[in-house]
Amino acid sequence: MSLLEIKDLQIAFFQGEVTKHVVKELSFSISEGEIVGIVGESGSGKTQTALSILQLLRENAKIVGGSIFFCGNEISKYTEKEMQILRGKEIGIIFQEPMTALNPVHPIGKQIEESMKLHLKITKEERRKRALEVMRLVELPNPEELYGKYPHQLSGGMRQRVMIASALCMEPKLLIADEPTTALDVTVQAQIIELLKKINRVKKTSILFISHDLGVIHRLCDRVIVMNDGKKVEEGKVEEIFKSPKQEYTKKLLEAIPNRQVSLRRRRR
Repeated sequence: MSLLEIKDLQIAFFQGEVTKHVVKELSFSISEGEIVGIVGESGSGKTQTALSILQLLRENAKIVGGSIFFCGNEISKYTEKEMQILRGKEIGIIFQEPMTALNPVHPIGKQIEESMKLHLKITKEERRKRALEVMRLVELPNPEELYGKYPHQLSGGMRQRVMIASALCMEPKLLIADEPTTALDVTVQAQIIELLKKINRVKKTSILFISHDLGVIHRLCDRVIVMNDGKKVEEGKVEEIFKSPKQEYTKKLLEAIPNRQVSLRRRRR
């Protein structure tokens, strides 16, 4: 049984009398311990697909067809109360821009502890201990010192690590990463990719990684779904699609990678 299975998913935006379908009969699955990427240009439907899993679509967006299963349960029919139990505990999410996702008026340590306060009946000291442990896991330097600092006092890369720590503190089975490296420079981007690989290796966490960059997908993922205009145009093992793409759209994404041979060498390491 797949950990996550999406069957014929359809998502639409509603603006007055206008209906725009942004995801069209999309199907794919993720197995336990697998890293799957969804790649496509802006407007391809990849982010809406990710948000729909946790019922985090905007008010004017709605799932209008298909089903989403997690651990065999059809979570696309869950109530908001049922989803609150699932979010953070079983499925974690990392957003693209941590400065908008993190609360500027609360120390980062307290923010990492939020899902623990919601899902676990443990003491304040136990929460702090667990927060520090996950901060070490994501390789934040001097966790005890950083625990009391605020988001604006951290670099972009450190803020993204805080977001990852927040998503991991409940040890979810699935981690959804929505363009988590886009706003980072190349060096920090590489560090975050290596960190996600480590989390997958150490914790066996399955990862759904959303990106517009097939080069990044190639360095991280086992398998990739290529999306364009709300549809899946190609799917397969990353190595196969990187070397022998079948669709013209995929070939166009590959041509956009500045140093394709460099990416190939990184993958082999």
